[in-house]
Amino acid sequence: MNITRVGIVSPGEMGAAIGRLLIENGLGVFGCLEDRSEASRLRAERACFQDAQTLDDLVQGVDLLLSVVPPDQALAVATRVAECLSRASAKPVFADCNAVSPQTAKRIGEMIAAADATFIDAGIIGPPPRPGAKTRLYCSGPDIEALESLSTEGLEILEIKVAGPEIGQASGLKMVYSASTKGTTALWTQFLIAAKALGLDEVLRQEFSLGGRQTVISQQMMAQIPTVPRNSSRWVGEMDEIAATFASLGLTPKIFEGVAELYRRISETPLDKEAAANQPTEQVIEDLSRTLTNGNSD
Repeated sequence: MNITRVGIVSPGEMGAAIGRLLIENGLGVFGCLEDRSEASRLRAERACFQDAQTLDDLVQGVDLLLSVVPPDQALAVATRVAECLSRASAKPVFADCNAVSPQTAKRIGEMIAAADATFIDAGIIGPPPRPGAKTRLYCSGPDIEALESLSTEGLEILEIKVAGPEIGQASGLKMVYSASTKGTTALWTQFLIAAKALGLDEVLRQEFSLGGRQTVISQQMMAQIPTVPRNSSRWVGEMDEIAATFASLGLTPKIFEGVAELYRRISETPLDKEAAANQPTEQVIEDLSRTLTNGNSD
């Protein structure tokens, strides 16, 4: 399939980075900046997106449309796209690249199919594509040619991989992978906050170091914690989708309902979340312990 014009909804950090990479490799990339924030407009401008003005124009003017939005917006965006597709003479392929459960992906797929367009289930694993940081875009479904066609030698930092033949498999992979990463980060954040509130943080750090227990994993987890306040608000919806995924399998959703609640509480703290990303882990934990626990963290 010859894909030359790609639409991206919307130019957040991930969407803008993917769009910039596609532009650098010769594709035309379009966005709809109607009702978007000034931050989104600036990201789109810096990435050299072309503005399609309206969502109808965007749908009508591209070969492939990628939805890259927070998970709690995925269904609403897909509903609007399906409405546009039902009116459009051209029918671009629609790929939902969001962190949603397999059930949500299947529901979106049904809406897109009802508008007589091709749907691809996709899931993004890794940071926004940039030199030194490879991003994997997994896809699944009966017709994934449009996304696979983007996998060229020029896109080494955006690797297109196949998760399976069924809609829901790419989303399922994203769910279980995020459960292992963001779920684990939440666990470390919570027990380090508790240790600080109990006055045991220094003793705990000493215990980690005994016998080589300060492992690579613990170092990685500690390094991630300063980014948690900045990302917590958009991780809430992702944890809700993971909980729904586990529930659909007959497994307990309560673990990730708790993770969602922790991230929700962190997102509601008055901390300077951007500043926290550049602070030492110990300072972030101290600030979170002070704002989230009942005791004195000093």
